[in-house]
Amino acid sequence: MKKIITFIGAGNMARSLIAGLIQDGTQHSIRISDPDESQLQNIQHNWSNVAAFSDNIEAVKDADVVVLAVKPQIMRLVCEPLQKAIQAHNPLVISIAAGINITNLALWLGDNTLALVRCMPNTPSLVQSGMTGLFANKEVTEFQHDLAESILRSVGSTLWLDREELLDAVTAVSGSGPAYYFLVMEAMQEAAQKLGLSAEDARLLVLQTAFGAAKLALESSDDAGTLRQRVTSKGGTTEAALKKLVHGGLPELFEEALVAAALRSKELSEI
Repeated sequence: MKKIITFIGAGNMARSLIAGLIQDGTQHSIRISDPDESQLQNIQHNWSNVAAFSDNIEAVKDADVVVLAVKPQIMRLVCEPLQKAIQAHNPLVISIAAGINITNLALWLGDNTLALVRCMPNTPSLVQSGMTGLFANKEVTEFQHDLAESILRSVGSTLWLDREELLDAVTAVSGSGPAYYFLVMEAMQEAAQKLGLSAEDARLLVLQTAFGAAKLALESSDDAGTLRQRVTSKGGTTEAALKKLVHGGLPELFEEALVAAALRSKELSEI
């Protein structure tokens, strides 16, 4: 069934979702609204069949899905003027803004009976390799549930949660997670250069190794611990390196880091 999907905000994530939907061959009509004319021109240059609006209220009229893809700091300013237009048609509303909970979205949109989905995608969504955690309120129908999943699945994998507070854990693990891996890659590249490798060679070795390890883990039925043991020969080079990392407190440090991220996510959602 052909539906109208309106994106409010033309930033990176909105563009990625539009690209993913179009690459998937979507039959839905897509609209986008943004006050920045250059952003809209860029969208239409890439996808001429996407309808562009500078007026959010016009863009959401008759929409079946409204995707709120704006920064958390301006979410309230964006939502409140949309109250009448949203309530007139009762679309599914999807928020991809970190730290904005369902209660506030309903308050700012002026209706606690709206079908609302809050989700936490991560930056690999920009290359259609993302991971998104989603939570739906009780007003979301089975069809809307599937529709929300199809939109976010266009940029990667999805995971539905049965409690909204678990999005704080998702934020700590996958939302912030790419930065942890980038830090590890950065550290490994610097160490590789100190061992005598050129910057270019160090980068290639580290990135391809990270990609290969992730691919191996994804395609294996074994857990990460088992895979680690399989490449760790007793008395070998890998064991020597891992002993340094474990004795340096890396596992405990990661636990502390994820707890800190989850707590900060919770604090932001309560502001």
